[in-house]
Amino acid sequence: MNKNMVKINLRAHLSNHGVEEKLRRIIAHVADSAKYISLIMREANRKLAGTQNSFGEDQLELDVLADDILKQRLEYETSFGIGEFASEEQDTIKLLSTNGERYSVTVDPLDGSSLVDVNLAVGTFIGIHEGKILSGKPGRETLAAAMYVVYGPLTTLVYTARNGTHEFVLDPTGNFVLSQENLTLKDSGSIYSPGGLRSEWLPKHAAFIDYLEAEGYKLRYSGGLVPDANQIISKGGGIFTYPALTSARAGKLRLLFEEQPLALIVEGAGGLATNGVNDILDLVPEALEQRSPFYMGSRIEVQMARRYLTKD
Repeated sequence: MNKNMVKINLRAHLSNHGVEEKLRRIIAHVADSAKYISLIMREANRKLAGTQNSFGEDQLELDVLADDILKQRLEYETSFGIGEFASEEQDTIKLLSTNGERYSVTVDPLDGSSLVDVNLAVGTFIGIHEGKILSGKPGRETLAAAMYVVYGPLTTLVYTARNGTHEFVLDPTGNFVLSQENLTLKDSGSIYSPGGLRSEWLPKHAAFIDYLEAEGYKLRYSGGLVPDANQIISKGGGIFTYPALTSARAGKLRLLFEEQPLALIVEGAGGLATNGVNDILDLVPEALEQRSPFYMGSRIEVQMARRYLTKD
């Protein structure tokens, strides 16, 4: 961005792109919460909290703090209403308002927190849903907006409100300012990020990865979904995979908290996200703990993955 250009902040961008007022205020409010999380990341207490999340995973104190920041700031904000709130760190949906509010929110407060102790990038996922979180409808019908925040050398935010996919960077004054508008994935890329232990891959997935390697794709994988997915999007192409495993036929990633928000962002950039058969946004979330295999990125690679996975 030319330093002489006027910087466009997130609130102005949302307004300029015709995002409905209440949704606009929720997105901006969650972005403000991410600033607080970014601040506590600098102090980086890497100790275990002595608790586990709803999926039986040990929590860092940072996990708990990030979860509290998002939940409490949404709960205490009275200028707009949130109906339901669900976090990957909790095992139940929390009712924040009984006034028939239009929107509900899902969060993965600190995705990749196991990477904190080695100082790698981590992030936050947000999904903003129309109506109830478990509505019996596919994500394509209920997700109104999604975003993720990357806490790295820079703190960046990528969002879509079904108006394209856009990136903002947190500047020294504490504002998220536009970095790249209308991020676009090329039809094909040159990098791949393969999750899961190779020894646990199923044969069809292993054959697909062999194909990518034979074609000269470059391996790029940190073990954190937010930074690895962000790399695919920022580089403009490639594929991220977390497949079905012999020990976990539904894979590892959560449909509500990670996959569907990311799928909305990726589709907004012209890419695809699938479980190997169906589009991720066409799946119906039926439980908070629901998981699914996950393939996201450029169209050609994701379609190729689907062909390998559906071969007889």
